[in-house]
Amino acid sequence: MSEYRLVRPARPAVAPPRLDDAQRRVVEHPGGPLLVLAGPGTGKTTTLVEAAVARVEAGTPIEQLLMLTFGRRAAGELRDRITARLGGTVREPVARTFHSYAFGVLRLAALAERLPAPRLLSGPEQDVILRELVSGDLSRWPPALRPALGTRAFAGELRDLLLRAVERGLDGPSLAALGRRRGREDWVAAGGFLQEYLDVTSLARPGAWDPAELIQAATDALLADPSLLARERAQRRRILVDEYQDTDPAQAELLALLADGADELIIVGDPDQSIYAFRGAESRAVPDRFDDLPVVALQVSRRAGGALLAASRRVALRLPGRADHRRLTAAPAIPPGRVDVRLLRSSAEEASYLAGVLRAAHLDDDLPWSRMAVLVRSTATTLAMLRRALIAAGVPVIVPGSDVPLAEQPAVAHLLTALRCVLRPDELTEDVAEHPTPPATFQML
Repeated sequence: MSEYRLVRPARPAVAPPRLDDAQRRVVEHPGGPLLVLAGPGTGKTTTLVEAAVARVEAGTPIEQLLMLTFGRRAAGELRDRITARLGGTVREPVARTFHSYAFGVLRLAALAERLPAPRLLSGPEQDVILRELVSGDLSRWPPALRPALGTRAFAGELRDLLLRAVERGLDGPSLAALGRRRGREDWVAAGGFLQEYLDVTSLARPGAWDPAELIQAATDALLADPSLLARERAQRRRILVDEYQDTDPAQAELLALLADGADELIIVGDPDQSIYAFRGAESRAVPDRFDDLPVVALQVSRRAGGALLAASRRVALRLPGRADHRRLTAAPAIPPGRVDVRLLRSSAEEASYLAGVLRAAHLDDDLPWSRMAVLVRSTATTLAMLRRALIAAGVPVIVPGSDVPLAEQPAVAHLLTALRCVLRPDELTEDVAEHPTPPATFQML
C-alpha cells in the first residue's frame, strides 16, 4: 500500500539586496537612537528588514527584536520579508502594529491579575452604545445640534471626535475643559458624553476595549505594574519603527515608555508622507519629537525617474521643515518618466479621460494591462463611476477587496438587496433578481 506524506517545499533563497551608502549606515548602526528620514521609493522598508536580519545574524535573539508599524498590511509584509531573508519561520511575530502590541500588553496584564482575556469592541457594538447614550439624554447637547442627534452622520462625527480625544490622552473632564476654553459648547457636551461612554463600556463590558482606548490602556497598564514594564523592557531590547509619521500622540507615548533604556531605537519616517491626520496622526511628529537624534537621510529613489523626481521635488522643496530627505536622485537605469497634468470639469469627464489614456497605452504602446494602475483619493466616491467608464472602454478592472466599500462587496450586496425586498416587496423585479446590487442611497431601517 502506498504511503503519502505532506512535505513542505524548501524556501527559495532570497538574495540580500544591494544597499546604497545611507542604507548601509542604518544597517551598520552600532546602537542607541537613530532617526531615518526616507523619501518615497528610497527603500526604507528594505532598510529596516536588512537591519533586523543583520542583528539576528549577529547573535541578537529574535525575541528581543520588535518592529512596529502603522497598519496590518505593512506588518504582514515586514514579517514575510524577514522570514524569507532568514530562511525560516519564527516563534513570535517580529513585526506588529502598535495596536497589536498594545493588545498583547493588556493580555499579559489581565493574565497577571487573573482577569478575563481582553477583547476589542466591534464597530457595531460601539455604534449601539453611542446611539443608546445619545438618545438617553438629549438635553446635554446644544440646541443647534438637537435636530441632528438621531442621524447616522452625527453618530459618525461624534465617534470621530471621541477617538481623536482619547488618542491625545483626554478624558471626559479634560475634553469639556478644552471646549470651555475654546468656546465650543459641542465639545463641552461631548466631554460629559465621553466620560459616560467610558463608564458604560467598563461596567457593562469588563475587559472589552474601544480601539481608541487600546494604546492608552496599555500605557496605563505598564505604568501601573512596574514588574510588567521591566519584563517588557528587558524583552524588547532593539526596537525598529516604520511609518512613524502616521503615529498619534498616544502611540508616541507608549513607544517612549517602552524604549527607555533600550539598546537600540531606529525610527523611520517622512513628515511629507503623513496622510492619516484624520485618524489622529501628526505630520510634525517626526521633526518635533526627535530634534536631538542623529539622522540618516535616504536619498536614492528606486521608484521614480529623473523627470518624475524633478516635478515632485519642486513641490516638496517648498514644504516647511528640514529638507535633506527631499533632495532625491534616481537610481541608475530608472526611466525618466513623464508627468501630464489635466484639468477636467467633472468626475465623469475625468473617468472617461482616464479610460481613454489606458486604452491608448495598451493599443498604441503595447503596454500590458497588468502594468497599469489608477490611484484615487476615495474609493467610496470615485470607484463606481470610474469602474463603469473603464469597463465601457474595454479596460479590464481589478479592485483589491480591501478597497471595495462594504456595501458593494458581493455577499453584502446580495444580503442588503434581500432585506430591501423583504421590506419593500414591490421592488423585487426580474432585473433586481438577476443583478442584486443595492442602490447607493439604500439605508437599513
